[in-house]
Amino acid sequence: MSGTAFVVLPSQSKHGVIFGKNAARPDGDVMEVVFVPAGESSGDIQCTYVSVEAAGPTKAVILNKSSWTWGAESGANESGIAIGTLAVSSKYSEGDADVTVPRLLGVDLVRLGLERASSASEALDVITSLLEKYGQGGSSSDKSDVFHCNSFIIVDGSTCFVLDTCGKHWAVEEITSGSKCIANMYTIGTNITKHSEGLQDFAKSNGLWNGEGDFNFAAAFNVSDQHKEETYQNACKELTNAVAAGAFKESNMFQLLRSEELLANAKCPTMGAQVSTLSNTRPSAHWFTATQDPRQSVFKPLMFTPNAVISKHTVCPNKNEPHVLFSLHQAAINKQDDVQSLLRSMEQNCVEELDGVIDTLGDDLSEFDELLKDCVETEVKFYR
Repeated sequence: MSGTAFVVLPSQSKHGVIFGKNAARPDGDVMEVVFVPAGESSGDIQCTYVSVEAAGPTKAVILNKSSWTWGAESGANESGIAIGTLAVSSKYSEGDADVTVPRLLGVDLVRLGLERASSASEALDVITSLLEKYGQGGSSSDKSDVFHCNSFIIVDGSTCFVLDTCGKHWAVEEITSGSKCIANMYTIGTNITKHSEGLQDFAKSNGLWNGEGDFNFAAAFNVSDQHKEETYQNACKELTNAVAAGAFKESNMFQLLRSEELLANAKCPTMGAQVSTLSNTRPSAHWFTATQDPRQSVFKPLMFTPNAVISKHTVCPNKNEPHVLFSLHQAAINKQDDVQSLLRSMEQNCVEELDGVIDTLGDDLSEFDELLKDCVETEVKFYR
């Protein structure tokens, strides 16, 4: 599988932190967009393969997820956090790093971080503590055996962390300005903000590092793969070009995720995409396609309100049956129906209208309770 995730920080953006992620999945692995209200967890929580202990109240979350997994490729919560995960391959795959053993999936850790944290820093602590306790592993596809470790981008309105993992070991790089992308390879070199206990000894004892010079996580653990390296370099180049004009905003992230350069070389299709604008001074907005290939999809917004609801048309009836929006979108693409220009206009109007009012909003966001629901059902009407 392949994918990319991007973050643009306030030094280069118009409004807060801009997060974007293309979720590449095996063809036929349908993704859904699911809203889970805030609640109170008790007893054990059943994730995709294993259970973890409950941790009290949970945040409301919006999830971009495969229909068969408990966890999510990406998502956001009511506290203004967004998290995405990408598959990475490690040189070391024994013991706790044997990813063929069913444990927590990276997607499970995304959801657990979102449900349990009020800041990016707290989400990082949630993910790393659960990783150390339960480990990671199990196939990330229900159609074939796909095993890997995980990298994460964890952001809120002012902070960005990149987290690279191998088994129960991990390293973090805090990004404080500019922009950052990750793809399907480790990207943390020697600029390690913090790491798991015993990481360097682990690398030395397993022949991954000779102990000389500064420890480089990516050099120690990355499996050489020319396609992944080229994908990462292309993603970095596309990001650099995208932010060069300044005042980067959500619509610029839409275009970045639609990059022909990135999508044409992907080994797996993008089955869903997310963009989040996160701010400490204005309401955050989260945009989802809920359909495959962002070049042929439109982004639709959600804002966390006390009574937020979404459309049933982005939720799969069961893990083997696609949701209504996905099916209608795919049929329209197959028939080459000329609705994309109309829908893209709807997307642009939505961006402009939301930008026009969001800075003037007070505490009452009730008028946006059904924002995503209305946009999805408008798209469904176009297809029908």
